[in-house]
Amino acid sequence: MPAFDYIALDSGGSEKKGVLEGDSARQIRQQLRDQKLTPIEVNESTSKSSSSNTSRSFRGGISSNELALIIRQIATLASSGTPIEEALGAVAKQAEKQKIKSLILSVRSRVLEGKPFATALSEYPKVFPEIFQATVAAGEQSGHLESVLERLADYTEDKQSTKQIISKALYYPIGLVCIAFGIVSFLLAYVVPQVVSVFDSMGQELPLLTRIMISLSDFIKQWGLIVLIGLIGLFVLWRRLLQRESLKTRVHAFMLKIPLLSKIIRGSNAAQFARTLSILAASGVPVLDALGIASQVLTNRPMRQAVKVAATNVREGGGLSASLERTRFFPPMMLHLIASGEASGRLEKMLEKAAAHQERELNSILAVFLALLEPVIILLMAGVVMTIVLAILLPIFELNELVT
Repeated sequence: MPAFDYIALDSGGSEKKGVLEGDSARQIRQQLRDQKLTPIEVNESTSKSSSSNTSRSFRGGISSNELALIIRQIATLASSGTPIEEALGAVAKQAEKQKIKSLILSVRSRVLEGKPFATALSEYPKVFPEIFQATVAAGEQSGHLESVLERLADYTEDKQSTKQIISKALYYPIGLVCIAFGIVSFLLAYVVPQVVSVFDSMGQELPLLTRIMISLSDFIKQWGLIVLIGLIGLFVLWRRLLQRESLKTRVHAFMLKIPLLSKIIRGSNAAQFARTLSILAASGVPVLDALGIASQVLTNRPMRQAVKVAATNVREGGGLSASLERTRFFPPMMLHLIASGEASGRLEKMLEKAAAHQERELNSILAVFLALLEPVIILLMAGVVMTIVLAILLPIFELNELVT
């Protein structure tokens, strides 16, 4: 059944674009009317035009949760014996967002044109990373596409779970710091001036701490907004500068020298690398190709470059574990498991165990990180508030001494 690109208007006059399947353009128009849309333009999708249109609409990709759900649904249907084109059609019907439905139907139209599933996925690299294309291609060649899709679904869900754990570990302290900064700024800008102004009218010399606090309060009232805008501007500039690979590499190398942060970075990257290499090896992707793909999941640039060097050593006949050990980035337990897998011929199983071990260790490190960081932030905030309170109370104490 061919796919059609359409442009239609909803009841509010907003323009809607997407892809629908039907026997003819007339049937597509009727489907649009049934959805209470007014068809403006309906054209049969061609491989070239549909690919470019849909690729443009997916430049930013989709969320990890949405990708995990799509892959799991396709894997479940394929494992039950449903042909891949029918599985894609069923998943498209279940999609709530028009954007995702258009994507899946576009992929299905490529499959119906006779293209391999992996080739259809490769037309949307922002949505389906290289690991998806390589493993699906290997699964199609070996005739085990269903099991490969199941592994991909597990991989996507595990990756999303790890990402959520790391995000929780990072976002919560950042949010706590922002709240603390906001509270302190409010106290300095509005509370301190109103309280201390009472003592200014007495003509009495104020304590040093109080004078410092008043000066800081005046600075925040006069320049606070400008400083905030400047900080935001510096943050945006820093993000743009980090797009340069040379600077990003230096920053990432420096981060690897910070004790606790280094363990988190190494652990998360090692776990992701082992998990990716495991699914590629289990799907039948050659080791050298698998190393090239797995290196792309490493977000830390020095670690990524080290894996590429290790891949060169493997190409020259070196062992995988020995080549990775020379990088000095990967933990001994992971290297031991990889060496055991090479010796026993069960590399994918050992890589899976290494990934699970690294993820457990990462969770433990993050738990310690949060357990230490939360009380530190609270103590710092309490110290700042106590300093502000002392700055207000010191003039009162001195006034009592004068009275007595």
